[in-house]
Amino acid sequence: MMLEVKDLVVSYGAIRAVKGISFNVEKGEIITLIGANGAGKTTTLKTVSGLLRPESGSILFKGQDVNVVPAHRIVDLGICQVPEGRGIFTNLTVQENLTLATYTRRKQKEQLKLDYDRVFTIFPRLFERRKQPAATLSGGEQQMLAVGRALMTNGELLLLDEPSMGLAPVLVDEIFRVIKEINKMGTTILLVEQNAYKALEIANRAYVLETGHVVVSGDANSLKDDEIVKKAYLGG
Repeated sequence: MMLEVKDLVVSYGAIRAVKGISFNVEKGEIITLIGANGAGKTTTLKTVSGLLRPESGSILFKGQDVNVVPAHRIVDLGICQVPEGRGIFTNLTVQENLTLATYTRRKQKEQLKLDYDRVFTIFPRLFERRKQPAATLSGGEQQMLAVGRALMTNGELLLLDEPSMGLAPVLVDEIFRVIKEINKMGTTILLVEQNAYKALEIANRAYVLETGHVVVSGDANSLKDDEIVKKAYLGG
């Protein structure tokens, strides 16, 4: 088991956002968390990556308890996150944004070269614009940069939070194609996505969250045909 989340409870002060959810991610899978706004999806990702601390419950990454590990050390363990809203540094160039993600790996010169090559192969546009300030990129290109930056950590588990948000339909298709490609190259993915249909199309398994609880889970293809999921999240 790569990631095992059990009975996770997370609160913001008096507000309990995640109410005892459990799920797991096997190596090589794409797992998606879907649900309406306020369901607890983003809170869950932030807790896995150490940006938030749980009130109770456990998070095991390859058997190690990450609840007690500082966020910057969780990156070293092999977990990387692309946050909702991208979080790129607009005043830095594309190349500088990518380089920032390698701060713990500066001595791995040969591997870093391979990782830059991989990112520029997946996202040729980033290579073309590597010397430009990130502020000059389109929304789709900024999302590519956010994903590319996460890949530069060489993590085993990639957490993606709303990667299609604000993108034109043609770019949404491209982002989901890239997610599948990254997964085929060996990266395990935990995906939070408002576009439930697209997420279920590429995922192996899915968990449906509602007000901090997992209400449905199972094979992604099966959930596309589940009447509750179709009515609530797929417009069926």
